[in-house]
Amino acid sequence: MMSNYVTIRGFVGTEIKCAVAGSGLPIAKFRLGSSDRYFDKKTNAWVDGDTNWYSVSMFRQLATNAGVSLQKGDRIIVTGKLRVRTWITDEGKSGTTVEIDADSAGHDLVFGTASFRRSSADRNDSAVQEGADEGFDGVNYATGEISTPGYGAPGTAVEESPEPSDDPAETEVGGDRELASAPF
Repeated sequence: MMSNYVTIRGFVGTEIKCAVAGSGLPIAKFRLGSSDRYFDKKTNAWVDGDTNWYSVSMFRQLATNAGVSLQKGDRIIVTGKLRVRTWITDEGKSGTTVEIDADSAGHDLVFGTASFRRSSADRNDSAVQEGADEGFDGVNYATGEISTPGYGAPGTAVEESPEPSDDPAETEVGGDRELASAPF
């Protein structure tokens, strides 16, 4: 039996488009670019190879978490089922689309640091009891429900997150900007 599951390292090439289907299913989609990088002995420098592009689809809690965690330009790792589809338009143009139905995704820690927060009911129950069950950007961590206006209505797109700061020393922490500090 042949496996169609892949793991791709790359970068988020487009804004994350989030919506909720009429059935209430959260969906997130974006394009993932992945470039080979190799050392060219002739020029004594690292060179980027061709970029492969993938259309990534995420569903349920993964879509919700990606919508509030990922942004264009982030270096990530995605695992999921690979699908290659050919298409032809009414005008006769044809092409091939490579899609990944993601099962898992996260930041690639080779390129930076990340801070993780659980978003499911199995996280620390004391935080829920203390009233912290409403997450950042209107995501209820205990239920996975989305309560942000424009994000919870069926078929509506998510409001875009604010633009990241130009200051590389700043990092997004729970929706509030805090200066990142490292002990080294």
